[in-house]
Amino acid sequence: MSTTKDFIIDQLKSEISGFKAEISEKSVGKVLKVSDGIALVSGLSEVMMSEILQFKTEKGDVAGVALNLEENQVGSIILGDFTAIKEGDEVHSTKRILEVPVGEAVIGRVLNPLGEPLDGKGKVETNKFYPVEKIAPGVITRESVKQPVQTGIKAIDAMVPIGRGQRELIIGDRQIGKTAIAIDAIINQKGQNMKCIYVGIGQKESKVANIVAKLEEAGAMDYTTIVLAGASMPASLLYIAPYAGCAMAEYFLDKGEDVLIVYDDLSKHAVSYREISLLLRRPPGREAYPGDVFYLHSRLLERACKLNKDFGGGSITALPIIETQAGDVSAYIPTNVISITDGQIYLESDLFYQGQRPAVNAGLSVSRVGSSAQIKAMKKVAGKMRLEAAQYRELAAFAQFGSDLDEDTKRKLERGKRLYEIFKQGQYQPLSVAKQVLIYYTLVNGFMDNVPVEKVSEFEAGLYKQADLNDTVLKMIIEKKELDAEIEAGLKKLIEDYKATVDYLIK
Repeated sequence: MSTTKDFIIDQLKSEISGFKAEISEKSVGKVLKVSDGIALVSGLSEVMMSEILQFKTEKGDVAGVALNLEENQVGSIILGDFTAIKEGDEVHSTKRILEVPVGEAVIGRVLNPLGEPLDGKGKVETNKFYPVEKIAPGVITRESVKQPVQTGIKAIDAMVPIGRGQRELIIGDRQIGKTAIAIDAIINQKGQNMKCIYVGIGQKESKVANIVAKLEEAGAMDYTTIVLAGASMPASLLYIAPYAGCAMAEYFLDKGEDVLIVYDDLSKHAVSYREISLLLRRPPGREAYPGDVFYLHSRLLERACKLNKDFGGGSITALPIIETQAGDVSAYIPTNVISITDGQIYLESDLFYQGQRPAVNAGLSVSRVGSSAQIKAMKKVAGKMRLEAAQYRELAAFAQFGSDLDEDTKRKLERGKRLYEIFKQGQYQPLSVAKQVLIYYTLVNGFMDNVPVEKVSEFEAGLYKQADLNDTVLKMIIEKKELDAEIEAGLKKLIEDYKATVDYLIK
């Protein structure tokens, strides 16, 4: 008996002698209330805005982000399964601001807004992380936008050109080709030394799966990242998604590279923020949106920029998408985003249903960067294109009421009909800038005036084939980027040789 007692005493002595007291400081709070992906927490007096919180539950840790910092409590959005959290659970602050993985490893991947893979290709192998929220570069670090982003879409590259570092809004009703324009622009960046990021906010997973399949088919996933906050995901992830995508883009910006980022769409982003704000009891304003809904999008889109050479010379070009209701561009969120961006591409339902695709309205679409984002050759042939397109639509509406039209008006109407036929373009068929210059040169110089309107698309396709057979002129346009006498002579010869082979011209 005494042997056992002595043994226990020896054991206790050895344990006590080997014991070292360690002091650890933790900021711990308690859950006051939880509902619909929102938790109110007390006891975290030193928590930071956008700090990651750890909710200790019976099923394991659940992450959250501090969003409302009040005097006696903190409002947090839950980034995991909020049903596992209950009142009274412990909450630990982590002293870490919300961040996402960045680097070359995210290219070609489909990720959720936290940087976790959704494509079944395993973990994202990177040790670099960027905060999702970041102050936009200042005026001193930027330079003017002058280098073009070729979208491959004829109507856009001619009338509303986009430059590297620009923020160009794509706006229109649902199901009239807004996403199609953005995806075509991504496909056209192949070989243009441009990384691309597509952020799907509240989109159906099936739609994004189709987009991924199309990008893979076109070889565009080699330089593209998909950030998906699907329609089935909680509002907290939809809210974070565009900022996470922008953080991934900023890694390449800091390396001096060019990035094209698509936010599809910011209407659903604003709705998710409204949902979160109402649950957090923030005072509602117009259309029940919180008062800072303008700041929600301005602090995101201001991060798109063109840096000057002293700061690396990289750029982020943003293509935010906004969905309108019955073409109402004067609604709250559309007007907010229009005032933040450097122009908009307005897609019109009437044009779409008339078979004009992409349905770009020349009158309401505008690029505040203008022709400085075009190569000289395109600038020369497309200079008056936007005006002619807008005038044609007005003249066509006017011409319905009168039969007596002067020759000049008739000529403008005929030229306008052919112009709108040229603007028609199939989906996933972006066109090189050299071929765009070729077809616009043909139209502007009257070479198509005797082509029947119904034969314009056939004439155009044949002209491209002819140009491909002897692509010397196209190569010269790409190299010189301007129309000199030699190139113009080559274009005229190419067009005249092709016209000599077709038999449907009006004599």
